[in-house]
Amino acid sequence: MTWLLALGTSFWLGILTSISPCPLASNLAAISYLTREASRPRQMLFSGVLYSLGRSATYVTLGALIAASLLNVPSLAFFLQSKMNQILGPVLILASIILLGWVRIPLPGFAPGEGTVSRIRALGGTGAILLGMLFALSFCPVSAGLFFGSLVPLSLQQQSPFSLPLAYGVGTALPVLAAAFAVSLGIRGWSEYLERAIRMQERLKNITGWIFLLVGLYYIVAHFRGSGPLIG
Repeated sequence: MTWLLALGTSFWLGILTSISPCPLASNLAAISYLTREASRPRQMLFSGVLYSLGRSATYVTLGALIAASLLNVPSLAFFLQSKMNQILGPVLILASIILLGWVRIPLPGFAPGEGTVSRIRALGGTGAILLGMLFALSFCPVSAGLFFGSLVPLSLQQQSPFSLPLAYGVGTALPVLAAAFAVSLGIRGWSEYLERAIRMQERLKNITGWIFLLVGLYYIVAHFRGSGPLIG
């Protein structure tokens, strides 16, 4: 898989995460937080960018720490670097199974309390960054499956522990960024577009799941035939 394709895939995984039920709730809470500044469009846009930076920085930090931990073990690093193309096929199939809802991972969710969010809101711009970081850590089964099961292996395969998690983080914050830009430009009805995206979420997730399944099968077949993937 080329780096640009991996970057686009990471961004798309972030978008899928952003409109999944659990992360969507946190993004809607962030939009509610930002609309306090609706009378000051530039400030709202600035806060939206800070929120996105906080989210992205968290995913970059997590991705870099996980990659560094794995690659600092010499035997494991050699295995990952030499076998990652073979591993990527099963990983994509696992990600497709999660996206298609064939298997549900019973991971405990984490959601910050209203009191915590209220205290963060009082911090202004710094609060927007902290809110992004806090919501990024609020993993639920879907977001955890996409991040740890898809993005991290993809980052290892591309040896890109910074740029791919960054693209993923921007994707997860896209609804908040879109709302901030729309309000700053005086565009009305942005919430209708968000509602349409939410309604399409299941369809988009299924399409992506089937694509991942086909690409994963292609990687496996290419490996057993003894030839590298054409897109690798």
